[in-house]
Amino acid sequence: MEPRTMLAARTFSVSIAREWRALYEEIWRPQIFPKWASGLSESQLLPRGDYWLAEGPEGAVRIRFTGHNEYGVMDHVVDTGSGDPVHVPLRIVQNGDGAEVMLTLFRQPGMDDERFSGDAKWVMRDLRALKAMAERKPQRD
Repeated sequence: MEPRTMLAARTFSVSIAREWRALYEEIWRPQIFPKWASGLSESQLLPRGDYWLAEGPEGAVRIRFTGHNEYGVMDHVVDTGSGDPVHVPLRIVQNGDGAEVMLTLFRQPGMDDERFSGDAKWVMRDLRALKAMAERKPQRD
């Protein structure tokens, strides 16, 4: 196997005033992602065996999600059919009485500065949308 070049990466985070496990339980399911992750899908996600089908900003995409787990891991792999699938690490961790949601964006081969910057802005817009959605919901003690 040929060694792969490491990609430049940036990790973005948002603090959410919700207990981290409760937040994870609310949003880990793939069908919840379109409610806040506009960069992932512009449509409803449709289950297709071991992946989900969606309409993304650049056409149809296949998405595989990490299964439910006790660690707050919500990684997913996005396959647009043009090029290598893109791994998107996503974590929810405890931050005091709240949660920290972290997403790592990898700069894909051939991606120029403008596109990478645009993707970074999109990630932050989606994380802010998640925060607004999650903090708007009534909290249970």
